[in-house]
Amino acid sequence: MTTKLVLADDHPIILEGLEQLFRRDKDFQVLATATNGKETMEAVREHRPDVLVLDVRMPEGDGLSVLKQIHDERLPTRVVLLTASMEEDEVLQAMEHGVWGLVLKEAAAVSLVDCVRKVSRGERTLDQRLIVRALDRMLERQNGMRHAAEVLSRREAEIVKMVAAGMRNKEIAAKLFIGEGTVKTHLHAIYKKLGVHGRVELTLYAQERGLV
Repeated sequence: MTTKLVLADDHPIILEGLEQLFRRDKDFQVLATATNGKETMEAVREHRPDVLVLDVRMPEGDGLSVLKQIHDERLPTRVVLLTASMEEDEVLQAMEHGVWGLVLKEAAAVSLVDCVRKVSRGERTLDQRLIVRALDRMLERQNGMRHAAEVLSRREAEIVKMVAAGMRNKEIAAKLFIGEGTVKTHLHAIYKKLGVHGRVELTLYAQERGLV
């Protein structure tokens, strides 16, 4: 059975290469190509391909936003993301929105074809290096959140979120109906409990551990 494809990449040379790669294999039929997120969604809605091979970095709606739209609209197309690199949070987001395949651009062309072939058969094919890093990141966040919950009071946790949001002591005091001196006292306690030195480190700590 022929697998119907839509290909999306904002680099013409890469897109042309992808098209040639799949057109020379009789198992695939390329229905359309796209160079941005808007064109991609239009092609998917019109053609209803079996598989969409999708670049993560694109204008007018990147690959992750396209993936989310397809997931939210419950379109039957299975998505294979093609990327030079992905942050751990992006991998987790892709998994949350039902990605079927993840392939690094550095991989051989045969790996992409094999991935698309497996996805068309209903098999999820995700680059293990990306998945391991993403899961490690998720565990780090869970441990960080657990540690913060164990050592911080509810009021201290509130202040951490406000500092990470860029609020100054005066703004925090007004928001919580307490004095600036009380905010400073809380901050010194927070720094000591979390082992950080100052607002910048506290903000980074909160962001890295998913506290905001």
